[in-house]
Amino acid sequence: MRIIVSTFGSAGDVHPMLGLALALRGLGHEVTFATNPYFEAVARKHGLPFEPLGTTEQFLATVRDPELWKPRSGFRTVFEGMFPALKDQYALLAPLAAAGGVAVTNLLGLGAMVAREKFGLRVVTVHLQPAVLWSGIDPPAFSGVAGPRWMRRLLYWVGSRYFLQPTVARRMDPWRAELGLGRTPRVDRYWHSPDGVVCLFPEWFAPPQPDWPAPLVHANFPLWDDGADEPLPAELADFLDRGDPPVAFTPGSANVHGRAFFAAGLDACRRLGRRALLLTKFPEQLPTPLPPTALHVPYVPLTRLLPRTAAFVHHGGVGSMAQALAAGVPQLVMPLAHDQFDTVARIEKLGVGTGLGVTRFTGPRVAKALGALLASDATACQAVAARLTVRDGLARAAAAVEELASR
Repeated sequence: MRIIVSTFGSAGDVHPMLGLALALRGLGHEVTFATNPYFEAVARKHGLPFEPLGTTEQFLATVRDPELWKPRSGFRTVFEGMFPALKDQYALLAPLAAAGGVAVTNLLGLGAMVAREKFGLRVVTVHLQPAVLWSGIDPPAFSGVAGPRWMRRLLYWVGSRYFLQPTVARRMDPWRAELGLGRTPRVDRYWHSPDGVVCLFPEWFAPPQPDWPAPLVHANFPLWDDGADEPLPAELADFLDRGDPPVAFTPGSANVHGRAFFAAGLDACRRLGRRALLLTKFPEQLPTPLPPTALHVPYVPLTRLLPRTAAFVHHGGVGSMAQALAAGVPQLVMPLAHDQFDTVARIEKLGVGTGLGVTRFTGPRVAKALGALLASDATACQAVAARLTVRDGLARAAAAVEELASR
């Protein structure tokens, strides 16, 4: 089968889809991977044919915009930055329908949905996070959407009707008119392909709801890292061997505005007498010089790292959260925007971590929250980790894509 896997977003969005592309190739399919060229090197490293969507400059301009990390402006910033690439996605996928191929895309792959309308292309949507599957029965958590269930339904409807839909339609409607298509359908339903949805999370993490789209298949967390089979860098391995397990910190792979996050984390570790490991590809966010009890690493596979840490402090990306679940370590989350507030709600429900809002994320408060997590009973973390011993998420997702595409 000819399959094009295309995706948008940061490394937390791209790497799981790359892992899925490799799993589909392993089943004997002819697979091409398409995303922003910022990630071209890692795709080609694994031997996948690559097609660019947008430019590296567009990606970096988006991640450098501080509005990306605010609840009210985050989605608009993402969509405005990636909209030109949606046309690239459409142009890439348009010939695939005539060839009998299948498109696999993530939440933001609206170019694929336009190609589906225009040419009858088969499209399978892959969702990494349950927050994008709105349910009036069991609503996900969003910033500013709180209260009893009826109120959350109302607030969500207002946000969808007066913010989400206009944000997308303002750019999509003129383009769709050029293609002879009508106005943009309701976006929070349009990004679920009628051909099928695959969820890269298990049912026990987010049980299916009667008002979710169909057909829908749960797989499991992808838990895929580039370089997971490679040895740790010598400096990092030495740091880990020289003392107690450190606390790992990351504000997200695409976050260039994490200076206060890292400063608070270092202050908290100083107060607790703990070592710190700081993960970012943008070292200008870090204080200099670092204390001898801290180490900066641009990138390390979380699969290899987190089992050797005492706790993980992060932004609430679902991929980061899933790796911490699999490692059995407690998590402290500083949610900023997007689906990150839903991540906090779910890890608190599981009893494996807690959240601390950005305005409260200070050294003393981080130290207090981390101290409580580090002193807490590890039973809940261990129980969840035991459910993820078998890392079958990508294999199950690839099988689901095959099954849905054959319908």
